[in-house]
Amino acid sequence: MTTNRVSAAQAIRAIGRSVFTTRQIAALRGGSVSATSQALARMEHRGLVKRVTRGVWCIPDDPRFSPHSLVPLLAGGHRAYVSLISALHLHGLMEQIPQIVYAVTTGHTRERATSVGTYSYHRISPGLFAGFDWYGERQDFLVATPEKALFDSLYLSSRKGRRFSFLPEVDLGAGFSFQRAVEWAERIVHDPWTREYVLRQLEVLERRKTSTS
Repeated sequence: MTTNRVSAAQAIRAIGRSVFTTRQIAALRGGSVSATSQALARMEHRGLVKRVTRGVWCIPDDPRFSPHSLVPLLAGGHRAYVSLISALHLHGLMEQIPQIVYAVTTGHTRERATSVGTYSYHRISPGLFAGFDWYGERQDFLVATPEKALFDSLYLSSRKGRRFSFLPEVDLGAGFSFQRAVEWAERIVHDPWTREYVLRQLEVLERRKTSTS
């Protein structure tokens, strides 16, 4: 007896997202990963989908698509959320559009080049892996709050290599809470030097904001 398997296109419609993996589509259509990969490759040839990297696909023409939606799928099995200057831009605190999508993760720090763009993942202490929520109504990726995004930037700027030690022009508007950012800094309990460094940087930024108000 034969079973009527759904097509890759039907499976994509059923999943209801603009980003997905080969395995997700294979499971929905009841086929093998290999056969599903071939079916998706044929759809790519017709311009219907785009291969992001091995095993990960997107529909760039879908109005729901955002490069940030790929952050969880490219995190290598670890948890991740959009943060740093990418989150600051999404929250409207920075006009400059980052050329790289930045994320914080529980996995290793690494960069991933894809057909859509470059993704830069930065490891943070597990005790500080919080302070994020779903972005917008689609809820397809997590993004740091404005205060946590700034904290993450300052925290990582204290690490080896001093990444994010220079932030592009950031507009910390009336809705930004320095108190909440300070509370994040005070959660650094096992590294007094880093805690004091982040607190000093927050103090400098708050004074700068006050003097220009």
